[in-house]
Amino acid sequence: MGYDGHDDRARIEAEGAWHELDLPRTIRTRLERTAAVSGDRPAITFQLFSGAKDRAETLTWAELRDRAGQFANLLHRLGLGPEDKVATLLPNCNEAVIAYLGGMSRCVVAPINPMLEPRQIAAILNETGARALVTLRSFPKADVAQKAARALQDAPGVEHVIEVDLNRYMTGPRKLIVPLLRPRLERSDAVRWHRWDKALRDMPAAPEFPDPGGDRVCANFHTGGTTGMPKVAQHRVEGTLYNGWIGDRLLFTDQDNIMCPLPMFHVFAAVVMVGSALCSGAHVVLPTPQGYRGAGVLDNFWKLCERHDITFMIAVPTAISALMQRKVDADISSLQLAFSGSAPLPVELYRRFEEAAGVTIAEGYGLTEATCLVSINPPDGTPKIGSVGVPFPHTELRIYHDTEDGPKQCPRDVVGEICVASPGVTPGTTYADSARTRELYFDGRFLRTGDLGRIDADGFLWITGRSKDVIIRGGHNIDPSMIEDALLAHDKVAMAGAIGQPDAHSGELPCAYVELCEGAEVSPEELVAFACERIPERAAWPKRVEVLDELPKTAVGKIFKPDLRRRAIAHVLDHALSEAGIAASVARVEEESRRGLVARIQPGVGADRAAAARVLGSFAVPWDWADEVDEAG
Repeated sequence: MGYDGHDDRARIEAEGAWHELDLPRTIRTRLERTAAVSGDRPAITFQLFSGAKDRAETLTWAELRDRAGQFANLLHRLGLGPEDKVATLLPNCNEAVIAYLGGMSRCVVAPINPMLEPRQIAAILNETGARALVTLRSFPKADVAQKAARALQDAPGVEHVIEVDLNRYMTGPRKLIVPLLRPRLERSDAVRWHRWDKALRDMPAAPEFPDPGGDRVCANFHTGGTTGMPKVAQHRVEGTLYNGWIGDRLLFTDQDNIMCPLPMFHVFAAVVMVGSALCSGAHVVLPTPQGYRGAGVLDNFWKLCERHDITFMIAVPTAISALMQRKVDADISSLQLAFSGSAPLPVELYRRFEEAAGVTIAEGYGLTEATCLVSINPPDGTPKIGSVGVPFPHTELRIYHDTEDGPKQCPRDVVGEICVASPGVTPGTTYADSARTRELYFDGRFLRTGDLGRIDADGFLWITGRSKDVIIRGGHNIDPSMIEDALLAHDKVAMAGAIGQPDAHSGELPCAYVELCEGAEVSPEELVAFACERIPERAAWPKRVEVLDELPKTAVGKIFKPDLRRRAIAHVLDHALSEAGIAASVARVEEESRRGLVARIQPGVGADRAAAARVLGSFAVPWDWADEVDEAG
């Protein structure tokens, strides 16, 4: 148990190839084995409200196995088989976990982000070919049921809708009031509607159908869906169980309690955390339907950790930043480790968390297309802060760059595109839309991630940027073209380029630069308002728009976004230093082969360098003192 990096990796791989290990090879057999060993231990706990004493419902592993079996049998009786898709449009709740595990046991489950717009939900339903949808029954102050109803109008392939009623988690007078306040919903006559509790009540827990078996597609996860039309990645049984095996083999036991306020439509929560619990018998706690976004979750977080005797917590940089604005007001002595993923973690934020909570953060790297896990800063070894660690056992990393003679592998410490091969990577079937898989692999098996990085002399992976222009705001992918299209709709805008500017809380925030038509005048504030009116997702609204005389362009007239990123870095860091009253500024932003864009900071007379370092350390942007670089050069 534990993972110290390369030595443990070599030792574990020496035990045999992944496909040779004596492990359960289907979702059903894995669930049955865990229930047989840890059946009376807690598997999943859900709280509708965030108070440390609010009602929580816990299912044991035996109960979770039985509920998942009932749901799988329901799908079977509805005529759905191993290749049919059942989508889930749910916030976090115990039913979301049951539907995920039970859905994979019988069909192909497709979790969908309920924060998406109806047209995006419909697009995913259509691309997956979903025949059934599990979603919420209408509920006060929630719009999931309404979104589902509107999406169904454009998704004619859906035949069944199974409704989950969160009112069953209510207590006291509120349980009686909710039915009176429940919004009316116009239901389509083209589908059959089922109540979750009624439909499962009489279902047997024992399977009524043969285990599908084989390394089949068992899940579809969309990616890049905060704006634009999402892509649908296909997950196979082997990759799903591989991610769970990593958690079991390296990190968790059935004595562990994992705080997971991330959504079940995301691979970090579903594939990694629930998968790790599935394989190890650990206990996962889901606080409120919205997780970290839920009312009071951040304020009560440490008390919830104490209540549930949490040993591991899962977070993203935005959540860690928010937690650092709150006092650690509970006994969290049981907490051993925090995991962070989805976006780069600023070094200063890492250090502040360790100091405040007394807990180490293990930062890792993964992506939906690889079923998730790729690497981690070794929890039991010597981490390199700022890197994303070393690959997991049975995962291979290569750095490639394109040449006139085709892709070539980069030597150590040279930046190129990060490429991954693992049991979670399946060439040819990565996306539901096969056209998207063209040119997605190097050497036939190494998945091109679209991320730029390098592997150092000690075998640690460092992410230096993205070959694609996707903006990552708090772990959510934002397509810059949506912002650019909105701005270009203005009759005074000639060209627009959207990028992510550094942010101490969210990692990146969208911003845009525009070039106006000749002789035109318009204020940046007007352009921000204009764009926001035309962008359906709040996460993609530009934080600011700057008007330039001319946008930087390549020789063929394309907008040269690296120059825009340099401007954004200088703007944000200068503003942060000024706000902190520090006599220092960005002298220039330069490209380095190993670190990407690096800010050179010029200290003023009497500048407090230690204070400046604390401010700059809040951003995931590498920097140096300009005078020290110049002297060394």
